[in-house]
Formats: sequence, structure tokens, C-alpha cells
Amino acid sequence: MDRRRFLTILLGAGGALFLPHPAARAAAPVFEGKFSQGGMIVGRTAPGAKVTLGGRAIRVSDDGIFVFGFGRDDGASIVLVVHVPGEEPQRETLAIVQREYQIQRIDGLPEAQVTPPDDAAARIARDNKLIGAARSFDTYETWFADGIDWPVTGRISGVYGSQRILNGEPRRPHFGVDIAKGEGEPIHAPQKAIVRMAETDLYFTGGTTIIDHGGGISTSYLHQSRLDVKVGDTVEKGQVIGLIGKTGRATGPHLCWRLNWFAERLDPQLAAPPMPG
Repeated sequence: MDRRRFLTILLGAGGALFLPHPAARAAAPVFEGKFSQGGMIVGRTAPGAKVTLGGRAIRVSDDGIFVFGFGRDDGASIVLVVHVPGEEPQRETLAIVQREYQIQRIDGLPEAQVTPPDDAAARIARDNKLIGAARSFDTYETWFADGIDWPVTGRISGVYGSQRILNGEPRRPHFGVDIAKGEGEPIHAPQKAIVRMAETDLYFTGGTTIIDHGGGISTSYLHQSRLDVKVGDTVEKGQVIGLIGKTGRATGPHLCWRLNWFAERLDPQLAAPPMPG
């Protein structure tokens, strides 16, 4: 089945299928995505419906499309409520597959390689503020519903959710997918979007672009050697937005590709099709 078509049934944990109560089937939402930690879920319901996830209101487009995602450490279930005008609200408990993540312990490192110097704190805080603002847009477009493809192809050298423990101190988990590729190779927009960030020199991530696919879904491109877009540009699927690099705190050329639903960090590898061989 074409992954860009909405399913006609609800997808449960681990790919199992489940149906809502018969009385609710007439207006039941349909979904596409992985019900797993890190998963992005695209749904469709009746126009005018109201949707909440765990009590959080989710905007529904004029034609009934909505989107949400599950974080790295989300619990095993969450309640989704869909209220179609003139009908009783439908309440479904969604099962979320729990994942095991790669953990790497490295001891004996010089402190300078583990903790940024004190004089970098202001710069890092500024960068984080800019990144948060770029990911905060709730754009009315629903480009995300047409699927997200790989921005580059290559060997996957780092995965979502993995974590290092350096000198006994847990570091932040890795929230992207690293794709090993030669410096200067082009990066393509995985779907239509509006550019929300185009910064050439962030402390950790160097040349960084963030593009907005609507509904709070954004993708980020880190360590670029060159940026080919500017804030406010609308980019088409497949358009070159920059070049692979090793800027920021990177040990070699690669793309760190990230996917967000607002501030919630998702797994791009779950949203994209299998990496082409």
C-alpha cells in the first residue's frame, strides 16, 4: 500500500490492527505512522472535529487532517479523544511501543571534551532560543501529510535515541539520524516547507537549517558546509537546501537530520521510507 495514503483502520502497537467500538466506527479517525516512541502519526477525521491527545488540543485542518508524535521516553499508552460535531466524543487509548536504545559508556576523557567551557554558555543559550522559536510555528499547511523522504542517501552512522555516558555522566540522547556522506554533497528538502532557521555557525551544530512542514512538524539539518536558503523561503520537495559538512562539534562530514513535532523530538527513520540501497 502506498505509504502516503491514509489507512482505513487504526494501527495498533507493533503493527497490530484494532478497530474502534462499532457504535463509533462511522466517524472513526484513520491514521498513518508508527505507534512507537519517536513515531510521527498523521490522522484524518471529519472536518470541524476537535482532537486532544493526553488532554492537549491538536489543531485539525479544514479538511480534517492532523498530526502528532511520541517522544523518546513516552509511556506505554496515551488517550486520544476525537469529538465530531453532533456526535458523542470518541475516546481511544493508544498503545505506544517501548524501545530499547543504544547506550555507550566512555570513561577517562579530558573534561574539555565532555563539558563546554563556561564562556560558551551565553552562546549556547542564544542558539537554543533561536532553535526553539524556529520549531514553535503551527503553520496551517499540511505538507507533512504527503510523506517525508530522505534528504540524502548513504550509510546511517548514528541513530535516534542513542546515548553516551561520559566519565560517568549521562549526556543528552542523540535526537537525530546521522547519515555519512562526503563533504559538499547536496542536501534535498524531503517535502515542501517554509524555512524557519538558516544559521551558519551555531555552537554545537554549525551550519543549521530548520524547515517547517506544517502542523508543528519541522525537520533540521546540522553541520552543513553551505546553506542555500534563507528564512522565509518556501522550498519544494527535492530542492537543494545546503551541502554536507562538518561544522560545529562534528568529527567528520555527515548530515545529522532531525524531526520535530513542536518541541517533541521524533525519529526521522520511522517517518521516512526505507533507506534506498
